[in-house]
Amino acid sequence: MSIDVHQRKAQQLLSAAGILPVVTVHTLDQARQVSEALLAGGLPAIELTLRTPVAMQALAMLKKELPDVVVGAGTVLSAEQMQQAIDAGADFLVTPGTPPALADALAEAPIPVVPGGATPTEFMALMARGFRTCKLFPASAVGGLTMLKGLAGPLSDLKICPTGGISESNAAEFLSQPNVLCIGGSWMVPGNWIESGDWDKVRESSAKAASIVASVRAG
Repeated sequence: MSIDVHQRKAQQLLSAAGILPVVTVHTLDQARQVSEALLAGGLPAIELTLRTPVAMQALAMLKKELPDVVVGAGTVLSAEQMQQAIDAGADFLVTPGTPPALADALAEAPIPVVPGGATPTEFMALMARGFRTCKLFPASAVGGLTMLKGLAGPLSDLKICPTGGISESNAAEFLSQPNVLCIGGSWMVPGNWIESGDWDKVRESSAKAASIVASVRAG
């Protein structure tokens, strides 16, 4: 299957998600509970970061136990991690940045990929490999809304998922940009809520996030 097909699928899943919670867990139970709370709140897709020893096992567990949750493997840093995430059953892959060797490997991936970049040059290099859906990271640190508006003209074919520094207070403004398909954020899954098991707070915050998506898209 060609990269064009996978990129269309990436656009479809990000557009359907609207907001992609960036989730970091330290136990399998945390992964299960937080995913159930997000799903109950109306956010069916997550970016599960590969930053903890349990992450890959949690990914595989979620795909078996919670089939209604769309699980992306985030913080993919190497071709080896890419393959491990694919083998674990990831629905899509996300990178924080994309050096050339990783970009080449991702271009051959058999599932949708959302490669990360932070500059026009990086995005142009990714577009030259066939990518049309990318992650802007760290979004706020590299200009946020100003950067998104700046990219929209010269890179009009690029669809973006900005992540980093986005909160409930500015989510709607980011989502309203014409080149934004989806936004990533962790405000509905902060580490202290996950650590203390405050799943009701996660569910309530994710419901608010889902309502932001609905409101923006309703015009």
